[in-house]
Amino acid sequence: MKILTFGEIMLRLKTPEHLRIIQSQNFEASYGGAEANVAVSLAMLEDKVSFLTKVPDNPVGMSALKEIRGYGVNTDLVLKGGKRLGIYYFEKGSNIRQTNVVYDREYSALSMAEPEEFCWENLLRDVDIFYFSGVTPAISENIEIAVTEALKYCKEHKIQVVCDLNYRGKMWSTEKARSVMKKLMHYVDLCIANDEDFEATLGIHAFDGDMAHGIDQIETYKKGMEEIIKQYPNCKAVASVLRNIYSVEDGQWMGIYLCDGKFYESPIHTVHSLEAVGAGDAFAAGLLHALANNFSPQKLIDFSITASVIKLMVQHDFNVVSEAEILKVMKSKDVNLSR
Repeated sequence: MKILTFGEIMLRLKTPEHLRIIQSQNFEASYGGAEANVAVSLAMLEDKVSFLTKVPDNPVGMSALKEIRGYGVNTDLVLKGGKRLGIYYFEKGSNIRQTNVVYDREYSALSMAEPEEFCWENLLRDVDIFYFSGVTPAISENIEIAVTEALKYCKEHKIQVVCDLNYRGKMWSTEKARSVMKKLMHYVDLCIANDEDFEATLGIHAFDGDMAHGIDQIETYKKGMEEIIKQYPNCKAVASVLRNIYSVEDGQWMGIYLCDGKFYESPIHTVHSLEAVGAGDAFAAGLLHALANNFSPQKLIDFSITASVIKLMVQHDFNVVSEAEILKVMKSKDVNLSR
């Protein structure tokens, strides 16, 4: 099956060691972004995946494309133009000090793109699954329009749509997110909703905001997932990551999946995290890989959460692990990854 992900790739500038941004005189450069992260994960899992975005036709834009091509992602559909690549600054937290991200993505090549630049008839030719997250329509009103047009084309041509609601409060308000995502959800076949995503993007209660006791709220998560299916009949399945976060490094993670009226739960993984950025994208990629390869629902959620928790031990945005590595951890039934 052929998968297309649509979103923005950015230059990532990380402070060395555990310095705060205000302290740092040097930054480590790499690349990342939700849908680019998913595309690289899928390529590592040997799926046929293309990434769609727009980057400036300059050395920085070409370097970003070179990076993901190196992992096997097809970039033939990428548009070129505009003046700059978006940037995000990453400051890793420690213990009770939270990780912090600062966006510098205004006027980026993708945010300034016009909807008519995206010819979906050509871009979605032979595509079986189209993936985007809530980050993408939040980039600009033009990209919101482009996503809407893509989803309409998918609906008309029976292309499966998978969406990670992926709410980012630094990009838009809950009011704006709800006004957009409630419309887009009518075209989504499978939805990923984690933590605050339910309430922030769809106005559905599932989580009270206490990250130390996310897994303990599994029953309200399940009710929220059922409510998504009820409100959006086109959506046939919902997946979620539940977490008990005790510090930036330590916590417990599990996944649940609602499909055909039945819930499937993964084991609970106890983890000591090296870097949490991209773990949600690794979960989404695991799910897409499972769909593309016809995994059973139980294997799907076990594989997806295992991919996600392994990412916690991998630096930078991309989850550069193979299917064999994920299956080895999954089949070992060793859910204590903190050792």
